[in-house]
Amino acid sequence: MSGPLWARLLEATRRRGTAHVVLVDPDRATPDRARALARECVEAEADALLFGSSTAFERDPAPVLQAIRAGAPALPVIQFPGNAAQLRPDVDATFFLSLLSGRDPRFLIEEQTKGAPLLLEWGVEAIAVGYLLVGPPGGGSVERVTGTAPLPAEAADVVVRHAQAAACLGMAAAYLEAGSGAAAPVPVALVRAVSRAVSIPVIVGGGVRHPAEAAALAAAGARFLVTGSAHESGQPVRPFTEAVHGAAALV
Repeated sequence: MSGPLWARLLEATRRRGTAHVVLVDPDRATPDRARALARECVEAEADALLFGSSTAFERDPAPVLQAIRAGAPALPVIQFPGNAAQLRPDVDATFFLSLLSGRDPRFLIEEQTKGAPLLLEWGVEAIAVGYLLVGPPGGGSVERVTGTAPLPAEAADVVVRHAQAAACLGMAAAYLEAGSGAAAPVPVALVRAVSRAVSIPVIVGGGVRHPAEAAALAAAGARFLVTGSAHESGQPVRPFTEAVHGAAALV
């Protein structure tokens, strides 16, 4: 059920090779910091903002979202929800996630059946995404919240089959997630293997701390590269955006 915003972002990847998306966690940013980060994203020519968290919000996220809108009124804001209770009507689209790497029905379909009626009522664009947690067990936030063990990064065939399942289910993208604050990003070789095996776009996020890492993942075939923690720690957006947009795909 993806619509015009997703089509516009896909067009951006056709022009630029890979789109750079910056994640803002409302529990980790003050409104002032969120506004400044959004302005940075505009100046750096990032492609979109993600808004959300895999954990329950500790405070009202509305002021942070309003600050993002004020700082970057023309940039699309896509919600990255941890569950149906976090869904909002005042975003441009929502990643409608199904945690295909896990086997808990709550995150495969139950939260989705709660959220779908809301998105349809509000008219918010839903972008169906097969969400795959990848890497060593380490107590990341997604793992803690969902009780889901990640798929081992060294088992490329297993990860590939899950991404292929997302494609066959008609999902708009497969998201390879190393986890917020992960020690390392998803391996380049794994991104290359998945990108070669599926026709849908591959989104990669988690653990990307340096522009060179972002460039390598983009060159390996990531159509969307998500950064967040690096900017929370003070790293500027522009070097990451330039690295992502400047990478030549090697798939």
